[in-house]
Amino acid sequence: MFDKIFGRGKKKEPPVDPGIPFGRYSDNNKPVAKVTRWTDADNLFKEKKYPESFDAFFDYLKDNSEQNVVYERNGAEGRFQFYQGSKIVRGEFNTQELKAELMLARMPQPSVPVMRRLLEMNFILYYSRFALDNDRLCMRFDSSIEAASPSKLYYGLKELATKGDKQDDLLVQDFSILETADSEHITTISSSEKEVKYDYLQKWIGQILDTIASVDADKFSGGIAYMLLSLVYRIDYLIAPEGKLLNDLEKIAGIYFKKDERPVPEKNRDMVEAFKQLKARPKEEIFSYLFRSKYTFSIVAPQQYKTIADSIHGANHNMVWYRDNGYPFIATQISEYGISYCQYSYSQPRAITELFHLYMMVNYPEYFVALGYSIAYYDPKNNEFASPGIIERIKAIQEKWKDKYPNMDFKTANLRFDNLVNFDLSFTNEMEVLNMEAK
Repeated sequence: MFDKIFGRGKKKEPPVDPGIPFGRYSDNNKPVAKVTRWTDADNLFKEKKYPESFDAFFDYLKDNSEQNVVYERNGAEGRFQFYQGSKIVRGEFNTQELKAELMLARMPQPSVPVMRRLLEMNFILYYSRFALDNDRLCMRFDSSIEAASPSKLYYGLKELATKGDKQDDLLVQDFSILETADSEHITTISSSEKEVKYDYLQKWIGQILDTIASVDADKFSGGIAYMLLSLVYRIDYLIAPEGKLLNDLEKIAGIYFKKDERPVPEKNRDMVEAFKQLKARPKEEIFSYLFRSKYTFSIVAPQQYKTIADSIHGANHNMVWYRDNGYPFIATQISEYGISYCQYSYSQPRAITELFHLYMMVNYPEYFVALGYSIAYYDPKNNEFASPGIIERIKAIQEKWKDKYPNMDFKTANLRFDNLVNFDLSFTNEMEVLNMEAK
């Protein structure tokens, strides 16, 4: 398989890219023209040109690559619609108010437990609220026109969209009386892609659990924690699950980061048990969480690049002992943690996400080949790197983003191609010191 992809003995063919999306949506990637539209919206609002302010605001929200926003205006009145995962937010405005609604589920019969859950959750909402309209269980947001500034709209609609997208699946899962609704817009993926994702979900969990079983749980507690968390972030990015499976991954990571006095080995045992339960789930259930959606808001926030650099630095510092003492697999997992934690936890610039994606393609070539990609940057059997292709891709990323990040200088000469551990270390070391100051 890798002989064919690396072109050994054959003429190279044009690369195949199935165009499969990976990871969480980030809205921290807007071009300069879109950022300017936010300024326009703010200035127009201050001038009390409210309809024109909404024009600029929804243009700012629209991601042209996602086609995530539909907007139309006739004079002082208008309608809008945008997507957030498995949910659609629909709204309208006139000379008096702007209002938006998201349908969570249908409740054919009244349910006290459901209403109690919603009443409790209402207390953690700042801008929106839950509502019941006949049998339609909804979330709503509204504002007077005079108060509908771009900032209020952004945070209010973001709360409505992100909370609604998360709660619809959880509510239907927890309460059998509820019925799924308003999710016909999601895109199904092919059976073959689902099979590949399921197979690698099983493979990766099994590989980590077997590695953990082969080492001392107390002496290697730090390395075990790194491996388990890296596994969470890898599944989140490469398999990109939705619904309850996504929520369960968040819970597994939460076991470790919960602020309590429990020792790390005990937290590791709980995470291991959670992964065992996930691995034992029926294939059909896993398949139900594999689909594609459009997004408008990121569920995580941007951070200064120093935060990302510090995460990479800390992980790489801790991986050296494992590399030098004969645990190369654990070392690669620790190095992966440093950058994958950031990809999971923060809304990163797309330039960094593209470098991270290349890193994952090098580390998991079989997975990408199984999905239909014709480019493999690493042959693990022969420990052979497609170093010219890796360097070419890095330079292409820098060229693509040089207008926005003119000082982003990834020094490819510092990359090591003698083995995967040293490649991962050298690659992430270069990511750590990038100057990501935007123009």
